[in-house]
Amino acid sequence: MEWDQSLEQADPELFDIIEHEKCRQWGGIELIASENFTSRAVMDCLGSCLTNKYSEGLPGKRYYGGNEYIDQVESLCQRRALAAFNLDAQAWGVNVQPYSGSPANFEVYTALLNPHDRIMGLALPSGGHLTHGYYTAKKKLSASSIFFESLPYQLDMATGRIDYDALETQAKLFLPKILICGASAYPRDYDYARLRKIATDIGAYLMADIAHFSGLVSSNVLSNPFEYCDVVTTTTHKTMRGPRSAIIFFKKELEDRINGAVFPALQGGPHNNNIAGVATQLRELATEEYKEYARQVVKNSRALADELISLGYTLVSNGTDNHLMLWDLRPQGLTGNKFEKVCDAVRITLNKNSVPGDTSALTPGGVRVGTPAMTTRGLNEDNFKTVAHFLHRAIQISLEIQEATGKKLNDFLAAIPENEKIKALKQEVFEFSTQFRIPGFSTENMRYKSLE
Repeated sequence: MEWDQSLEQADPELFDIIEHEKCRQWGGIELIASENFTSRAVMDCLGSCLTNKYSEGLPGKRYYGGNEYIDQVESLCQRRALAAFNLDAQAWGVNVQPYSGSPANFEVYTALLNPHDRIMGLALPSGGHLTHGYYTAKKKLSASSIFFESLPYQLDMATGRIDYDALETQAKLFLPKILICGASAYPRDYDYARLRKIATDIGAYLMADIAHFSGLVSSNVLSNPFEYCDVVTTTTHKTMRGPRSAIIFFKKELEDRINGAVFPALQGGPHNNNIAGVATQLRELATEEYKEYARQVVKNSRALADELISLGYTLVSNGTDNHLMLWDLRPQGLTGNKFEKVCDAVRITLNKNSVPGDTSALTPGGVRVGTPAMTTRGLNEDNFKTVAHFLHRAIQISLEIQEATGKKLNDFLAAIPENEKIKALKQEVFEFSTQFRIPGFSTENMRYKSLE
């Protein structure tokens, strides 16, 4: 094998698949709230020589030689991470080595808990994340519920917002060692002051998982958890628009425990190419251009939410404060599974999601919709109103197919490929999406530029 061959030369089969994926991204409407489009600079880091180097340990304290430049990369990333959130290096520490968000959260638990200690986080059907202690009546699904004792808190069913009074009552009875705030599908901001008081009253650590909205926090679009929390975790690829990685911020007194939980407790060698990608993306967070992007994400989210509500649809909490909305499809008699598949067929990407009151995550009653990715591509409020009407048409098509095929998912799926309305909407979505820029790669040299 020639080591200097391009991917196209060395592995044309894989190259062709990637070219198809480029066209899918360019020619579709990306509404998954946890996805975004990263920059060419980040991609350059990911494909750099940094991927070759082992560097177990921390800057200046490595278990391998030859890390003088890797130390510079990681130290730069640490400094930029603290600066991005206006943190005092005397009060806060940071670890930029976590491979992704789920390991980062488990590393915090490993640092601060003993096996079977108690945690409390938002329930998955209320918008919480698996790593915050999720389990069902039949099975402990997340490692956080296998190794620790978990009691999820809920939303107020009448308002769709966190019920802080009920949370406080639960916490005083359950006495968790870590109280977790943050979520993967909660459309509102958080009352960190109230959560801090609850945590202090019961002697718990307060941890914020801001993976979804960290970019909005850094731009002061949402409330600041660092004023109140002991530990803050985030991924770097959602609203931050960086590579797929994660960061743990911690009060300085927790530094040795957190760092030791990352390595050697749960990870080996850091992914230095990812850390470099995070570093260059953190540099962008300090720019006015990025701050304007963060503000536009929320403007777009509210515009999309308002338009869906005006079309007669039900959103959990009746709107949004951030980058996402949780759309309850149960009033239409439709599951999130079915609607997701129809949207896939017309090149609108979103994801099925549990909504409050759901009893099964496998057949959820709603979908999660987010604006970060398409805001990166340049869409404004009016553009997102157009997106709302594409979604409205996809709902109508879904209901027509369900009326013709019945309730069974397999019968529903079988009717999608030859549906003429789906074909027409797919073409309109493609023509709409390809008007907008896409960062990270050039569309001029793409192999595929049309619907297949």
